[in-house]
Amino acid sequence: MFRLLKKKWNFKHLKDERFAFLFDESEEDEIVIFDCETTGLNPASDDIVSIGAVKIKGNKILTDEAIHIYVDQEKEIDHKSITIHQIRNCDLHGAIPIEEAMERFLYYIGNRTLAGYFLEFDVAMVNKYIKPMYGITLPNRQEEVSAIYYDKKIPTIPQGNIDLRFDTILEDLDLPKLQAHDALNDAIMTALIYLKLKNTTRLK
Repeated sequence: MFRLLKKKWNFKHLKDERFAFLFDESEEDEIVIFDCETTGLNPASDDIVSIGAVKIKGNKILTDEAIHIYVDQEKEIDHKSITIHQIRNCDLHGAIPIEEAMERFLYYIGNRTLAGYFLEFDVAMVNKYIKPMYGITLPNRQEEVSAIYYDKKIPTIPQGNIDLRFDTILEDLDLPKLQAHDALNDAIMTALIYLKLKNTTRLK
């Protein structure tokens, strides 16, 4: 009930009718996994450098439909930030403005459920831009993969001391590790985690 009221309130603030479809109830057997690389960990002051997103339909990861968007920066990327995501200023040749990036992203996700690792942060980063642009925050249903992992793992560890680090989850689920701190690779790895968890009744 609270989610529906919040969604209705959110819709009333929509300033661009092109994106009314975001509020439709999704009947598709699809979700979107996404990840953002950013200049830091503070949504209020940091910016999105790139966004990677991939769809899951049934039990298939649709890598051929994935998107990887690089966002033009108004100021030089700080060296400390580069050491984390490995995206240099010269790598952003051909990057698009944040307004175009947000449009592409919203059209891609549609009204599908969103899932991710530390999803709350990525959603906050997107909301930072779309709230002033369109008057809304992301209305999509959301699933946090680390929470799914925790719920599957807790029966095997009564004391509840569960390591929720991304690399630990990958290793525990015997999944491959792609090049880290690449938004699309992180989205694909998260998609692998999501599917493995959804198809596993109990973890060891």
